[in-house]
This record gives sequence, C-alpha cells and structure tokens, in this order.
Amino acid sequence: MSGRVDVGRRRRHLLDLRLARRLSAALAQGLTPRIRATRDQLSWLNEASLRIGTTLDLKTTSQELADFAVPRFADGAAVDLLESVLQGEEGERPSGRTRPVRRAMAIAAIDRLANLEPDQVGEMSTSAPDRDSRFTRAIAAGQPLLISRIGPHEYEQMAPTASAAAKLRQAGVHSYMMVPLIARGVLLGSADFVRAGNRPGFSEADLALATQLAAKAAVDVDNARLYAREREHVARLQRNLLPRVTPRTPGLEVTSRYTPSADPRGGGGDWFDVAPLPGGRTALVVGDVMSHGLAAAATTGVLRAVARTLMALDMTPERMLARLDLAARDLEDDQVATCLCAVYDPADASYTFVSAGHLPPLLITPEGEASYVDVPVGAPIGAGVIPYDPLRVTIPPGSRLVLYTDGLIKSRTEDIDIQLARLRKRASGMHPAELDSCALGDLAPEGGARFDEAVMLVAATQQSLLGTDLLTWDLPADGSAAGVARKFVREQLDVWDLGELSDVTELVVSELVGNALRYGGAPGRLRLLRHDRLVVEVSDTGPDLPQIQHTSLSDEGGRGLQLINMLCRGWGSCRTPTGKVVWAEQDIP
Repeated sequence: MSGRVDVGRRRRHLLDLRLARRLSAALAQGLTPRIRATRDQLSWLNEASLRIGTTLDLKTTSQELADFAVPRFADGAAVDLLESVLQGEEGERPSGRTRPVRRAMAIAAIDRLANLEPDQVGEMSTSAPDRDSRFTRAIAAGQPLLISRIGPHEYEQMAPTASAAAKLRQAGVHSYMMVPLIARGVLLGSADFVRAGNRPGFSEADLALATQLAAKAAVDVDNARLYAREREHVARLQRNLLPRVTPRTPGLEVTSRYTPSADPRGGGGDWFDVAPLPGGRTALVVGDVMSHGLAAAATTGVLRAVARTLMALDMTPERMLARLDLAARDLEDDQVATCLCAVYDPADASYTFVSAGHLPPLLITPEGEASYVDVPVGAPIGAGVIPYDPLRVTIPPGSRLVLYTDGLIKSRTEDIDIQLARLRKRASGMHPAELDSCALGDLAPEGGARFDEAVMLVAATQQSLLGTDLLTWDLPADGSAAGVARKFVREQLDVWDLGELSDVTELVVSELVGNALRYGGAPGRLRLLRHDRLVVEVSDTGPDLPQIQHTSLSDEGGRGLQLINMLCRGWGSCRTPTGKVVWAEQDIP
C-alpha cells in the first residue's frame, strides 16, 4: 500500500515539475522581448552620453545629436537652437505665449532623404505661412509633438516651402516627431525626427525614448552655451582692456595685433601697451599672465593699469618692473606673469630692454636679417625675485623690432628652441611692409595660435629725428648756462615758425637750468623736441627730484616750478643712471 502511495506522489511531483517548466517557458517567451528591448534602449541612451557633448561647441554638439539619431532611431533628424541661446543669453522659459526664434544648427539623413529641402545650417528656421498652430504651440510650450502617420494635407503645414513639402511626399516620409531641448527648466531649442519608406511610424514608446535622449543632449547644449558665454565675456573684457588705438610716437611706427584663443580655456592673459614718454621716448610693453579665464583677464587689467601709471611717472624700465612685481604680490589671487619692456629713445635710436621671464624680442635689420636680442631674463612678475638688469642697444634706421607673446609660436609637440628658430626664419623671409601688415597666423606654426591667444607688436624705426624735430645742446657748467639755453631755444623756435611760444619756453628753460645749477651741481644737456607737443628737457647729475613747494608772500624763491606748472601742459622728472632729467611740455597751436 505504501508503495502505491510513493508512486502516486512521484507522479504528481513530476507533473508539477513539468507544469512549472512549461509556465516558466511561457513566461520567458512573453517577457524576454520586453526585457531585451528595455535593455537595448538603456544601452542606446548610455551610448548617447558618450557620443554627444564631446566638445563645448554648440554646433558640434548639435551635429552629434543629429548624427547619433540617424539611422538607428530615425531616417532624418534636424536640430534647431533658439537665437537667444546662440547670442549667449539664458534662453526662454516655456510659456506657450511667444513663438521662439530658432536657427538651424544640424542636419542628418539617410541617402534616400538626401534631396529634402530643410532649413540650411546657419539660417533662421522658417515655417509655412499656413503652418498648423500645433507645431508652433508645441515648441513655444516646450511640449513634444508626435504624428505617427502624416496626413495628406500636413506636409504643407510642416515644411517651410511648397517645394520642400513635395520633396517630403516624394521621399515617402510618413512619420514625424519633435521633442524640445530643455535643460534646467530653460528652453534651448528642438530636435525633429522623421521616418520614411517601410519603416514603422513613431510610437508613444519612441516619443518617450526621444524625450530622454533630448534631455541628455540638452544638458550638453547648455554646458556649451555657458562655456561659449564665458569665453565671449573673457574675450570682450580682454579687448576692452587693451589699447583701442596706437598713439603717435616720435621716430617709431608701431602696429599691434591681438588674436583671441580659439580654445575657450586659452584666453584672458595676454596684453600689450604703447605709451609715449617725456622727451619723445616711447615705451613698448607686452605681458602674459600665466593663467586663463576671467581671473587672468582681471589681472591683465590691473597689471596694465599699474604699468601705465608707473610709465607716466617716467620711471626707468627696471624700476618699473620692480614696482610691478610688488603690485602683483599684493593681488588676492596668486598670479604670475611674464613681461618685456622696451623704451625707445629717438635721440640716439636706442632701445633699453628689461625682461621679466619673457621671450626675447626679434630684431630685423633693413637688409632683412633677423636675430633675437639677448636680453637678461629676470624672474616673472609676482615671483618676488628682483632686481632686473637693463640692456641698451642702438639700432640702425629702418630696423623693425617684434615683441610677442608665446601664443604666436606655441606648439604642443615641439621644443621652444625649434619654435623660436621657425619664427626667426619666417620673419627673415618677409618684406618689411608684409611684416607690418601680416596676420598672426602668417608667423605662427601650424596649429600654433589656434589654442592660445597671441599678441604681437612691430615697431619700425623711421628716419632719425635728430637735427630736424629733435635737437640737443651741451650747456656750460657755470652761470652763463641759462642765457645760452634761452638763445638756443629762441633761435630754434624761429626756425620752426613757433615764435609765439618763445616767451613761455624761455622762462621755462631758465627755471629748469637755474634749478640744475642750484640743486643738481650743474646742467648737463638741453633737449628740445617738436612733435604733437613742444617738449623741453634739462639733465643734471643731482639725485634729488624737484617738487613744488608751498611759499609765503615773503619768500624770495620756490615759485619756479609753480610757474612751470601753470604755464605748461605738464612737467615731470625721472632718475637716470647719471642723475636725473626734468622736462616740461606745451601744446603747439
């Protein structure tokens, strides 16, 4: 009896096992396609995260989205972005009340749809005059739109022109879908998809998948928008911090070039300045902050303002860089910069160079031979290692001096010596006129100035001013110096047909020579320059710089500088290796 029971139990167990297997097989047959489809969709979306947004460029990101959708998801795709987004603005909040202005950014299609007539990349997105309101309402409200089967009369409502509508019909386009690009609650644009031929029309599941794809792509588009806006802000700030025009400089013809970086991470640190100094001298300055972005642009503005202020005080180049180093160390951000200063003196056609870790200047002779000036290189600005050693070089008329930043020659693959040699070779083969007017790309190596900004100054020495617009006289070291100086000035002003300035100029030169006799040991040299203004300059060996003194009614002296200050446009003094120079300038009628 027990044996029959065991056999029955085994039979029921086998039946239950077979039934369970059949049920499992049936369930597996029903669920596996869904699970596989879901897994494929997740894998596809994960792949989109890797293939879309590889750069921070709006056009590239848009094209990556269109290319990724075709042909796996759709037969044709187009991406439009709002014009406000392309202008660096915030985009628009979906409201449904206004119709956003869009611009075509990317198109992708299979070969069968190559003859369609969508809005061309870069053009404003257009619509047919009688386009159905649901198309415009959907994009304005930030809502997706699905047309699983396009009706006979909907082609004209979808296409921008009647010809484009006819091309859609001929190509067999039968399904359409639009999804908005929304990131952080802001509408950035839209993505349109179509299917043609025997391919099934879009479904609600496809719409959900496209919405997820658009959400991922919208974040990449927004990141590119923010990065482009920051780069534009940096470039605009940088341009505003640089000189708008190059001032007229005696004996020099200066041309400047500035090219912002194509890489958003490479801008904000290069600067230059051209400053006229007393006595007809000219200061040329180039610098490079060793960082990028808004912080570097701000530091650039500070350093240029400080340098210009110090140059206006007529400091020697080495003292100017030393003071600039102290100012850089007081900045909140620990910024370091290279700088090169060259002061040109038309009296003897000489340059005085001082370098703070900068690349050497390139000197090109009138015969076209190029060589680097071996300037002693000091520590960069902000490093706290001073002093700086000057170098004085006399150059022949017709020579050209090239000052530049490393963006002009920089390469990611070559050594700096190779880059400098290439620059010297290219500059040697250029005609002087070509060098003055060339673009930075003409001198840069292949790919050199594409990822970093660059500055270039070209200073061409003209015919010597000495004997025509610039005259110097050695003065006697006794009491007759003032009379001799007045005589020289009076005669030269008559030659220049500036006799109306004689009275004031003779008074000024008398005071300057008198101060040199009393406080500077003896006057040394008198210099008279005619340019935009009339400048008179007296040198001596005294170390003390003159200052305007407060005087009372009973004081017999101390009013000479007060008279000069009232009669002249400006005056000042600066130390020299042998003493000092005191100058005063007047406007020429």
